[in-house]
Amino acid sequence: MTTLTHRPDTLTRDALAVLQPGFHGTTAPDWLLRRIGEGLTSVGLFGRNIHTPAQLAALTAQLRAERDDILVAIDEEGGDVTRLEVREGSSFPGNYALGSVDDVELTRAVARELGSRLAACGVNLNWAPSADVNSDVNNPVIGVRSFGADPALVARHTAAYVEGLQSAGVAACTKHFPGHGDTAVDSHLALPRIDVGVDTLHARELAPFRSAITAGSKSVMSAHILLSALDPDRPATLSPRILTGLLREELGFGGLIVTDGIEMQAIASTYGIERGSVLAIAAGVDAICVGGGLADEGTVLRLRDALVDAVREGELPEERLADAAARVRALADWAHRVRGASGPGAAVQEGTAPGAGTSAAGRPDVGLVAARRAVRVTGTVEPLQEAPYVASFAAVANIAVGDETPWGVAAELTALLPGTEAGTYGSGSGAAEVLAAAGERRIVAVVRDLHRHSWMAAVLDGIREARPDTAVVEMGVNHAEPAGSPHIATYGAAPVCGRAAAEVLTGRSV
Repeated sequence: MTTLTHRPDTLTRDALAVLQPGFHGTTAPDWLLRRIGEGLTSVGLFGRNIHTPAQLAALTAQLRAERDDILVAIDEEGGDVTRLEVREGSSFPGNYALGSVDDVELTRAVARELGSRLAACGVNLNWAPSADVNSDVNNPVIGVRSFGADPALVARHTAAYVEGLQSAGVAACTKHFPGHGDTAVDSHLALPRIDVGVDTLHARELAPFRSAITAGSKSVMSAHILLSALDPDRPATLSPRILTGLLREELGFGGLIVTDGIEMQAIASTYGIERGSVLAIAAGVDAICVGGGLADEGTVLRLRDALVDAVREGELPEERLADAAARVRALADWAHRVRGASGPGAAVQEGTAPGAGTSAAGRPDVGLVAARRAVRVTGTVEPLQEAPYVASFAAVANIAVGDETPWGVAAELTALLPGTEAGTYGSGSGAAEVLAAAGERRIVAVVRDLHRHSWMAAVLDGIREARPDTAVVEMGVNHAEPAGSPHIATYGAAPVCGRAAAEVLTGRSV
């Protein structure tokens, strides 16, 4: 336990309480433990902090030795966006796959199982689910993270996900309010703008958030997007009209409001993180998420001091900061009580993967069940009898997904057909290169969001012209016309989705 030489004043403790910082390493650094002792109430975890489930459980236990009710948050959507299995790929398909199946009980079961695994590792706040309606099929950052383009479908699956996750004792954080689906810009890189009318926003973007609130979502994450019909001047994260007027007063949300990463360029390049944090708290935010890019003590101190100075200078009402800190502590108390009532979760053994495809009783995991149900096949499947050549076409991954998590079907096909060979191709590649590498082997072409990448479509056309029996596996948004013999859509790129596709291609199970 860290020993303090002095007790910070109430204002400083409140300023620390509203921060959700990240850090580097697989154990907690001394500076973080000191700040927890001084009032820090939340910590955010990222892929860089996680090596194994047992290590993660030890890390969260280390944090709780400093503060037993600490909120330990993570960005674990499942599917393409995973931190728990960042080096292996998720054991669960993501929202798009679940939406394509459209079985709310399955969605609830997947969220419950994911929540159980998080709880067993000591995580009690998940920055999920994404409740965005993916109405722009070219959206560069949401895509398969959304349940789909139909507001009613997204609403019912968002509610089921919230219920499933929180039934496991992990608080949901429904995002990205008031809806990031109709954007052509990634808010990690710039400020997106949505220019539709209020009626459209209420009927489309807000429908899933209403359902999440009704389902009892403990927290909501704000989006760094400008919605001109609601506030033409400030992005949602910094807008009192949107966070206090709409979310709090009109929609009746009483839980924790968390920002998306405050260091994302939509805020950082326009307002700066210090000014952005002050404006966010003033607008109605309760917790500042920071740490995806800036994960050091200096960042925490800069934000703490900016909030304290804003109160002392009369720019930020002290009662607003105190209210925000109280909401953070209230959620921490809920999570602590739930954990105490249910126990700290199942013991995690060193070296044990979070999910291996089958349960302890030998039944398929719900993630694999869901991935299999999500697969859609167009054309006739002639099962592969010999090891194929897998050509994966890789566009630059968006920041939310990252580029360190494996995806595709090559590993899964290799498990079924030893000797399978594979290559990865980028925008400078051509069909001749793929054909030469494949030789006489049958080609399995793996794409993500084919409709968004003209170079990918051109290469695929060239391959199919020379080799009409090429099988195509679409692991992103399934918008392009089906092409291939057969065409297999998995609605996500997690390894569990690849396994389901491999089973279809071979007619056998791994």
